[in-house]
Amino acid sequence: MFANNRPSNQPFTKAGNQVSVQHKEEGFLSLGPHGFHRLDYTLWGKSGAERTVICVHGLTRNGRDFDFLAADLAENDCRVACPDLPGRGHSHWLGEPADYSLPVYMSDMTAMIARLGVEQVDWVGTSLGGLIGLSLAAQTNSPIRSLVINDIGPFVPAEALKKIAEYVGHNEAFATYNSLKTYLMNVHSTFGPLNDEQWDHLCHHSGRENADGSWRLHYDPAIAIPFRQAAAHDIDLWSLWEQVTCPVLILRGEQSDVLPRDVAHQMLERGPAAELIEFPATGHAPSLMTDEQIEAIRTWFDAVSV
Repeated sequence: MFANNRPSNQPFTKAGNQVSVQHKEEGFLSLGPHGFHRLDYTLWGKSGAERTVICVHGLTRNGRDFDFLAADLAENDCRVACPDLPGRGHSHWLGEPADYSLPVYMSDMTAMIARLGVEQVDWVGTSLGGLIGLSLAAQTNSPIRSLVINDIGPFVPAEALKKIAEYVGHNEAFATYNSLKTYLMNVHSTFGPLNDEQWDHLCHHSGRENADGSWRLHYDPAIAIPFRQAAAHDIDLWSLWEQVTCPVLILRGEQSDVLPRDVAHQMLERGPAAELIEFPATGHAPSLMTDEQIEAIRTWFDAVSV
């Protein structure tokens, strides 16, 4: 099962102004344990750009979370691909819930890199997207040239995972768009200060409207099954972190319980050369929609040689 009510490619607007940067919707087939599934993504910027960036979202999110960041990077000579992981957004839902797993996501993203036709990419990953990037960057001959890891680390306490497990998999319809928006603003209140335009952007792409005018969340509720099983234990990927050799920018919400402060500081002492930026009044995870957050990423990319 997958979403088939994909909207037309509308111009992206920011602060009420249309952004004049090329972007289009594309997709490809990727092979998983139980056959092929389609992955959709939004591609920003021009082919032949100096830098190719892949932005990968969190557990229940989708690639359109990165529209604000991608538009900015595309205006600065980057080509930016923002996939919907399987079961999210416009990508296929998987028939076996157990296939919503790190190895499958890694395989999908490897296929995406090959499709983009480049030898190396720069990676921006929020939460789950950061774990995928970390896992790929730890491999021998990794194509990940630099890594921005947003509010996730090689150690995640089970208590933080259990809080996420409380809302993931919500499968009830919302009577109106406003009720959907109220729900999402509550669940994602830790994303930090967002204006109404940013919340509407996030909510519009987080839901799909049914024929009767009600709304549902734009992801497969079955992603909750393997996540809840994993949430019983801490995530411990320190051995992978210590194999990463590319430069890393760690972003952290100051109030985050998913990336505790002591874990973030251990990341600076162990493993790759890394920098840490923290954002106030923010928990898990920084939205990467604000000017401050976007500038931090752009400035760091500019400082990392290509």
